[in-house]
Amino acid sequence: MVKEALFGKTLNELQELVLELGLPKFTAKQLTDWLYKKEVTSIEEMTNLSKKARQLLTEKYSFGLINSTKVQESTDGTKKYLFPTGNEKFVETAMIPDKDRKTVCVSSQVGCKMGCLFCMTGKQGFQGQLTAGEIVNQIRNIPEWQEVTNIVYMGMGEPFDNLDEVLKSTEIMTSEWGFAMSPRRITVSSIGIVPGLVRFLNESEAHLAISLHTPFHEERQQLMPVEIAYPLEDVIEEIRNWDFGRQRRVSFEYIVFHGLNDTPAHVREMAKLLDGIKCRINLIRFHPIPNTPLKGTDEATLVEFKEGLEKKGITTTIRASRGQDIYAACGLLSTKALVKN
Repeated sequence: MVKEALFGKTLNELQELVLELGLPKFTAKQLTDWLYKKEVTSIEEMTNLSKKARQLLTEKYSFGLINSTKVQESTDGTKKYLFPTGNEKFVETAMIPDKDRKTVCVSSQVGCKMGCLFCMTGKQGFQGQLTAGEIVNQIRNIPEWQEVTNIVYMGMGEPFDNLDEVLKSTEIMTSEWGFAMSPRRITVSSIGIVPGLVRFLNESEAHLAISLHTPFHEERQQLMPVEIAYPLEDVIEEIRNWDFGRQRRVSFEYIVFHGLNDTPAHVREMAKLLDGIKCRINLIRFHPIPNTPLKGTDEATLVEFKEGLEKKGITTTIRASRGQDIYAACGLLSTKALVKN
């Protein structure tokens, strides 16, 4: 019998758990210290718990850390870790070093249901949800975990399609009893599932990134089937009605495709769409994937597109491509070849 993992449980969940075992309520806080703050990997190492408490916990639970089974390193220093999941599938996690920052790009699902035309994960299809523990494990169980400065939910999967576990994972990362990270160090990216967006805005303090890719409804529908159920206009309306305050940010991800979404008309429409929203646009180079007609735009057009947006008063950056040689760059994560039939 596979034991339930302690790692990935919130303080409230641990309080309920220890009371069920007949242990003092303060044991839960001791557990969070061992799970999320210290370099231990077993219940037996939790030395300020009584022998009886450790025995009771060991009978029913495992610590719950999952080791990566493979790591690849790019020529630019980016690392890609492969983690097994509880349903005998795999997810990929990227660690991106940059001067005084180390950013970890975590996955929230095995594969993805959304079927975006430009994404390898979407072509993989959907194989399962990750638990909060499996999400947080992607940070805690890499060698660099104590040096991580930023976390982005931009790996495999659609975070708002697994929102309960995503919110639990961000609670663990930001709570005083957890990793105690500032929520301003975390960005959750979504293609714009409106009910999930509303919940996320209300229940989290993390930054929001929306995959935009074109301001035109019919074009976006061709690129992203989600546009049929949740049109971009509805997503923008929710964002427009939300007070982000001075610290919390909203940004828009925009992969630039040759001859499709890189024209002056797209600049004008985006300026109209985002008028009045304090935001940033991140332009992303397209990395070719099999069986898609899409091609990345050339550098000159990319720069011209950026300048066009800036002239409209929109803060715009061109995101550096990292880890492309190990398929760790945007849109390239996939574990389809590892799926066990």
